Amino acid sequence: MTNPTRITVSAFVNKPITHVWNCWTAPAHIMQWNAANDDWHCPKASNDLRAGGKFSSTMAARDGSFSFDFEGVYGDVQTNKRIAYTMPDGRTCEILFTEKDGATQVVESFDAEATNPVEMQRAGWQAILDRFKTYTETQA
Repeated sequence: MTNPTRITVSAFVNKPITHVWNCWTAPAHIMQWNAANDDWHCPKASNDLRAGGKFSSTMAARDGSFSFDFEGVYGDVQTNKRIAYTMPDGRTCEILFTEKDGATQVVESFDAEATNPVEMQRAGWQAILDRFKTYTETQA
């Protein structure tokens, strides 16, 4: 088995790190931003934010034609700094949060899956991260 391709996406969110962390990790917030485009939504999310804890987000087409649960188990959680998790198929993801001048850089690196082209995966994850940025910057 070869090592999977690692994909990195990032966004600079114009909000303090504690606000960004809360929007990233609270299920009520996750359900508001966790979709690649307006044709999709996240009707359900749960998050046990600790090493060994599990998370799950239901990703669903708004027309009801398709849905799936995106889930994983946390290997490391460092509040306001780092989240690392493993997906059920063994792929891993790391999210780093870095505050600078009252804003927050979010960098997400993950193992590509073998079904879809790398650029399609990068575009999809970046689109979700861009929605996160937009949502988080509009929250008080």
